[in-house]
Amino acid sequence: MPTLLLVRHGRSTANTAGILAGWTPGVDLDDTGRAQAAALADRLAGIPLALAVSSPLERCRQTLEPLLAARPELGAPTEDERLGECHYGEWTGRPLAELAKEPLWRTVQDHASAAAFPGGESLRALSHRTVDAVREWNARIAEEHGEDAVWIACSHGDVIKAVVADALGLHLDHFQRISVEPCSVTAIRYTPQRPFVLRTGDTGDLASLAPRPSTAAATPAGDAVVGGTV
Repeated sequence: MPTLLLVRHGRSTANTAGILAGWTPGVDLDDTGRAQAAALADRLAGIPLALAVSSPLERCRQTLEPLLAARPELGAPTEDERLGECHYGEWTGRPLAELAKEPLWRTVQDHASAAAFPGGESLRALSHRTVDAVREWNARIAEEHGEDAVWIACSHGDVIKAVVADALGLHLDHFQRISVEPCSVTAIRYTPQRPFVLRTGDTGDLASLAPRPSTAAATPAGDAVVGGTV
C-alpha cells in the first residue's frame, strides 16, 4: 500500500504569538516558516510524489508552495476540509497561556477522548474525520498510482498526532505523547494487515523514504525475505 508523508505546516504567525489559531483566516507562515517550507522542497527532492493533499488553511497551502513550484507535474494541491485544523470553538484566537488555566486544558492533555471544545468539536470527532480521510485517500492512491506510491498531505499538529495514534494502535488519550514540530514529516505506510509508522516528526533528511526497487528479482532462490528486507 502507498506511503503517506504527513507534513505539519511551517511555523506560523500564530505559533510565534502563542495563539490558538484554529480556523482563523489570514494566519500565514512567518519568516522562519517560509524558510522551513523552502527547505522541505529540498528534503523531498529524491522522493517521487503521486499527489499532494492539503488542509484548506493558508499556512498549509503556503507550506506546500515551494514544493509544488519544484514539482509542476503535481499541479495545485487537492484540498480536503477533513484534514483541516480542529474546530476549537470559543477557544479560537485565545492565548495558549490563558487557555492553560482553563479546567478543560487538563482534560485535553490527560484525557483527550473526553475533551470537547465549547462551541467547537470534540477530539474524538477530529480523530474520526482525519483518520477516515487519510485511509480513503490512501486506498484511492493505491488504485490510481499503485501500491508503491508516495503521497503528501499538509495538515496540523493535533490532526497528525491523532492519525499517528491510530496507526500505532494507541488510545486517543495518549496522543499528546506524540510530538510533531513545524514542518516536520511523519511517514506512515498502510498495508492490509496494519500500518507501519516509518518516521515521526522528522525534521532532517528524508532520502531513505524513496521507494526501493523490488527485491523479488534480486533475491536468490531459497533466501528468506522478512518484512521486505533480505
